[in-house]
Amino acid sequence: MPGPVTLGEIANRLGARVVGGADVLIEQAGSLEHAGPRHIAFYSGPRYRAQLAATRAGAVILAPQAESATTLPRLVADNPHACFARAAQLLNPAAAPTPGVHASAQVHPSASVAPSAGIEAFAVVGAGAVVGVRAWIGAGSYVGEEAAIGEDCRLYPHAVVYRGCRLGARVIVHAGAVIGAEGFGMANEGGRWIKIPHIGRVLVGDDVEIGANTTIDRGTFEDTVIEEGVKLDNQIQIGHNCRIGAHTAMAGCVGVAGSAVIGRHCTFGGAAMILGHLSICDGVQVSAGTLISRSIQKPGTYTGIFPFDDNAAWVRNAAQLRHLSELAARVSALEKIRGKRKKRNG
Repeated sequence: MPGPVTLGEIANRLGARVVGGADVLIEQAGSLEHAGPRHIAFYSGPRYRAQLAATRAGAVILAPQAESATTLPRLVADNPHACFARAAQLLNPAAAPTPGVHASAQVHPSASVAPSAGIEAFAVVGAGAVVGVRAWIGAGSYVGEEAAIGEDCRLYPHAVVYRGCRLGARVIVHAGAVIGAEGFGMANEGGRWIKIPHIGRVLVGDDVEIGANTTIDRGTFEDTVIEEGVKLDNQIQIGHNCRIGAHTAMAGCVGVAGSAVIGRHCTFGGAAMILGHLSICDGVQVSAGTLISRSIQKPGTYTGIFPFDDNAAWVRNAAQLRHLSELAARVSALEKIRGKRKKRNG
């Protein structure tokens, strides 16, 4: 649905309500500050009232309670941020792949590539691999032996999917991402490291997005699993045998050590770290830079940056810190008792 389109057409597609100017033509999405007469912008609340008053946007998306905040043509939606995201998608549709295999690409004779898929220059598709309908394998990308790429997937240039790994439908893998490298599994013998072969896979569900230079390690014996709708930013590391629950989102530079199990609908701020073999329940929000060193069984927001120390001292101090609020309450109670005694004794 590339522009220009009318505001009314956008409203019909998104299920939003139009207030004034349904025939206004919209070509692109933009910010309140920089939008022009053929842009649609998004108003998130009172903090941006000055930008709303000064905007040159042709239309604005806002919540029902903010409907009277402007006289501009507007779309009213219960979730204006999501409505704006969908409007931006409508105005900026992803280009369909050019079907066919580039002359410089290498596709093994036993691989199965849908006629509607596009394989770009210098890409490699290994033996027994499957590339689904309308999938796009970008220049220099690699799809390993027996790997499966679902319908409408997009592998940007130099993305790598190792042997046996499977991507569901509509998965986006950005440039330089590596799916299915061996995990960091070693045994020590006499001061030397012995490599443990990793024979598991990475299984990625539908509608997952994997950012540039993000790495997801294959399982040691079982599979690493990324469930449907997960969104991973750039430069994230997911260790072997992890499971990331559906619709969880992680910002850049998050690190998840091996065998961690993370629930559904969780969010992780940038550079959060999750130690291995932990379990995190559904509905957890982890703040940026936070180290998660024990399992979380209760939904909520968790934040913490603690100075490093030798391990034994760090563990003792961390244990005491968890009881700090309880200690403060006890001190407060003792001070009240002391105050009452002083009053009695004149």
